[in-house]
Amino acid sequence: MNARRELRKQMRIKRRSLTPQQQRRASESAMRTLQNQLWFRKARHIALYLPNDGEVDPTAIITLCWKLRKTVLLPVLHPISHNRLWFLPYTPTTRMRRNSYKIMEPTVTHRRRRPAWALDLVMMPLVAFDPEGGRLGMGGGYYDRTFSFKFNQTGLKGPRLIGLAHDFQKVEKLPTAAWDVPLQGILTDYEFYPVS
Repeated sequence: MNARRELRKQMRIKRRSLTPQQQRRASESAMRTLQNQLWFRKARHIALYLPNDGEVDPTAIITLCWKLRKTVLLPVLHPISHNRLWFLPYTPTTRMRRNSYKIMEPTVTHRRRRPAWALDLVMMPLVAFDPEGGRLGMGGGYYDRTFSFKFNQTGLKGPRLIGLAHDFQKVEKLPTAAWDVPLQGILTDYEFYPVS
């Protein structure tokens, strides 16, 4: 756990040190790589996030999704189940609020939620990743708990889980925990790393 904590600290410092221009280039580069992926073109309901703490900014990807008439959803902190996420639609006119982490999220409306298992694609932020699909997040376990149902599935059921990161966040091997839900690929500002 100490190794994970130290790696998280180092990577967060590194990504927060990027200039706005470097962040914009990373966002646009990731979007150009993504639009050539067949699994992206087929996806209709795509969960993304709003940037915080130096993460790759998916704004260019969100704009592309809207242009292609895909449904964009954002994670919302579950109001009852601790450390779990709901997913609500996000459009240019969506009413937003700050959550307990000061991150903007859609205002909760029960009739418009989409269950995690019914998403086609989830692009999630990460602090570090390895070539085997290991993901180091911020430490809250929100994505791991929300998508833990994937441990009980065989085949390609449920959403495709893709990490979104700067290429420098890649490490040779991550120390993983039993509850870590592995990624099916990682999209960076340089390339797409598929995970078998």
